[in-house]
Amino acid sequence: MLSLFQRKRPAVAAAPTPPSVTDLPKGLMRPESAASLLATPRRQKLLEHIWQRTSLSRKQFATLYRAPLERYAELVQAFPASEAHHHAYPGGMLDHGLEIVAYSLKLRQSHLLPIGASPEDQAAQSEAWTAAVAYAALLHDIGKIAVDLHVELADGSLWHPWHGPLHQPYRFRYRDDREYRLHSAATGLLYRQLLDRDALDWLSGYPDLWGPLLYVLAGQYEHAGVLGELVVQADRASVAQELGGDPARAMAAPKHALQRKLLDGLRYLLKEQLKLNQPEASDGWLTEDALWLVSKTVSDKLRAHLLSQGIDGIPANNTAVFNVLQDHGMLQPTSDGKAVWRATVTSTTGWSHSFTLLRLTPTLIWEPRERPAPFPGTVAIDVAPTDKEADVFTTISTAGPLAAPEGQEDPPGEGGRSSSAPSSKFQTLPDVMEDMLSMVGIGDLPAIGQDAAVLSEQVPAARPEIPTLPASLPSSPAPAPSIAHPSGEHFMAWLKQGILSRRLIINDAKALVHTVSGTTYLVSPGVFQRYAQEHPQVGAQAKQESQQDWQWIQKRFERLQLHRKQPNGLNIWTCKVTGPRKSRHLHGYLLEDSSLLFLETPPNNPYLSLLCETTGSGLHESNEGQH
Repeated sequence: MLSLFQRKRPAVAAAPTPPSVTDLPKGLMRPESAASLLATPRRQKLLEHIWQRTSLSRKQFATLYRAPLERYAELVQAFPASEAHHHAYPGGMLDHGLEIVAYSLKLRQSHLLPIGASPEDQAAQSEAWTAAVAYAALLHDIGKIAVDLHVELADGSLWHPWHGPLHQPYRFRYRDDREYRLHSAATGLLYRQLLDRDALDWLSGYPDLWGPLLYVLAGQYEHAGVLGELVVQADRASVAQELGGDPARAMAAPKHALQRKLLDGLRYLLKEQLKLNQPEASDGWLTEDALWLVSKTVSDKLRAHLLSQGIDGIPANNTAVFNVLQDHGMLQPTSDGKAVWRATVTSTTGWSHSFTLLRLTPTLIWEPRERPAPFPGTVAIDVAPTDKEADVFTTISTAGPLAAPEGQEDPPGEGGRSSSAPSSKFQTLPDVMEDMLSMVGIGDLPAIGQDAAVLSEQVPAARPEIPTLPASLPSSPAPAPSIAHPSGEHFMAWLKQGILSRRLIINDAKALVHTVSGTTYLVSPGVFQRYAQEHPQVGAQAKQESQQDWQWIQKRFERLQLHRKQPNGLNIWTCKVTGPRKSRHLHGYLLEDSSLLFLETPPNNPYLSLLCETTGSGLHESNEGQH
């Protein structure tokens, strides 16, 4: 199998020694050879770990692994892996690359690949899969040097990584206009710098492996199966170790992990994920004297991000996060000493919305020269809420938008009445954490968020072509009321706007809205929980009626009578989710008229089929659009 690599091949050419420069201009760095870059004790130890996990001779290892690693070292030189997050130091990219290869090969040892193949086939393909895992891991961040960095040579010319290794002194800076996640798509520009023709010829001979590897090289990890999962897990472990966490914990993805590094996490989120100063809904707004962040959104994302790194020290609920931030002087308190402010944001376009916000000093996040332009609108502090309202803000559920009580909502036993879902004995988790937990294969995770997450566990994402949505959609039966007054009508308007803006995805593995049998299917209780999470004031009204917040808005939706009932009067319809090995069920509502949300109904989700109740005959599949 490895005979292709047995013939004598020229050694990897080292970069020529640059001319002697007695005094390099300030900021310039001298390029080094691969041998020099890899000579540090820690990097040598990582190379030894990588070799030990390949079961190859030294000669075979030099061809299959050492050569690509040396090419990688010469290409990334002293670049960091990020500007302000993990491995953000000279040489961080090289360290991260070696670490993730070592971790990925460690994880690969516990998998028999390809999955489902005979033992004979698995043995025959073993070395090819091991090499592919290592290559995929090594390449996963290589695109950063193509799209995130501006590199200038000593002679004033620009360097791009497709030019080959650096041979002149260089300086670099991070591009202000860089786009987060673009580096994954840029991998395709550079993989031939690391992998030669012989390696690609060899790997292309294994169809079960070749497809996932191509998806990884294209940055489409969601289609790369176990190969993509191993890379993501190994990346998480490397990041966790560098940030001070426990790599084993990151790979095992525990449900509860306390973390530190709050400030680093906030800086990372503000640089890479959170949207500021948008014309309408944003994650925060920067004014001349303060940074205002939506309290629940930011706290959820901060905890989810840090938990995914496996670092100790972060409280497990939002209220505790607020307290820790305030205790460490990161938050500016209200006049009565509380962490959460109530304010109304108004944009120059006339859009206005009230929020519960955290107030931070901008200098905590940015250096003066890096500070973004201030929000052109206004952030007006509201009158202090009553004690009752304050209770609502501090006791709101900390679950993410797709979290659900243990077990799905079952079809009700009486026509027109929805049964209450049983209360969960487990703390709900943000949907980001659920994604991570399912990714690393935790088998004993309680059944939370099943109403939406079941799709991602069993079936690939269905992504049919969605017709372009017009600027305006058909009006709902009643105009949307003010955001301060949640109602069934406002729920429908929120759905419509969320779909139009693509903030609410449809027909996807994590979607709460699908098209089935020619109409729209709303997953319950997930879609109502999502609305309640985004509108905390629902909790106060639900509390008055002794209901959960999502049940309160669900009842308001039912009263609109926009949904289609089953012949026996039941509100809830069951959909069968067909996966490659198993099938599961979702429960939800069918709209009578899909044009309430779409001008043109998208194609049906091919992984869902509608079931209906018939007296005395249980469930049967139906392909009809009317019942």
